[in-house]
Amino acid sequence: MTTLRMAAAAAEFGRDLEEDFQIAERLIKEARADGIRLLALPEACLGGYLLSLDDSAELDEGPPALPLDGPEIRRLAALAEEMTVVAGYCEAANDTRYNSVVCVSGDGVLGNHRKVHQPLSEDASYSSGDRFRAFDTPVGRIGMMICYDKAFPESARALALDGAQIGVCVSAWPGARTNATANLENDRWKRRFDLFDRARALENQIVWLSANQTGRFGSLRFVGSAKVVDAGGEILADTGVAAGVAIAELDVVQALETARRSMGHLRDRRPETYDLSPGAVTA
Repeated sequence: MTTLRMAAAAAEFGRDLEEDFQIAERLIKEARADGIRLLALPEACLGGYLLSLDDSAELDEGPPALPLDGPEIRRLAALAEEMTVVAGYCEAANDTRYNSVVCVSGDGVLGNHRKVHQPLSEDASYSSGDRFRAFDTPVGRIGMMICYDKAFPESARALALDGAQIGVCVSAWPGARTNATANLENDRWKRRFDLFDRARALENQIVWLSANQTGRFGSLRFVGSAKVVDAGGEILADTGVAAGVAIAELDVVQALETARRSMGHLRDRRPETYDLSPGAVTA
């Protein structure tokens, strides 16, 4: 049996890139000391997220845009060393900005994903990605997504069908915008966040890591709730709404085999019955 010790972080990151790197370095060092081999950091942890998702809000210039092959991503890879680290950032590609997540080790970039689904007014700040692809890493085959991506079952299913054993979703998921509750534990958007994490793991029978921002940034108050979910949809570790690190250890291959032994959701699909083309479903 080969076990993997993995973790997802709930932490507060802002616009100061150097300060963000200090936080990331601390979390990576603490994870390494705890024997963690796979660590997920939140969406936009390098440079911060947006101050608001309202069309009418006054925004700043947004996070610094970093090229995938630039010095900042190389710095992150150097910090990772033998670990596999996933982290969100604003990607600069020619004159286009993407809300992206990168997976690195000391060997460099292992994978990169551009957020496909954009909530509310996020498309005013970022262009949209156009694909979901899994990729191989030293800790197994991983599929990545960002925040609102996980609200769409097709996102995680595409990754699972591409062989992802571990789904990693990084987020800057806030509490509800209306009828907000003082206690984030009772927030309805937090409940949705948790439901999506468990559902995406269960329906695809994959291990799931969910990292999220905490604290306040602009008008947004993030719900934390970083977690590790097993292939049966059970939460193995959860930070709650506070900052922290959710840590779990399991044999990923065995976990998938066990979950899929009797009812294999990928195996038992009937794709010939799923006509998802526009206009296929009528009243």
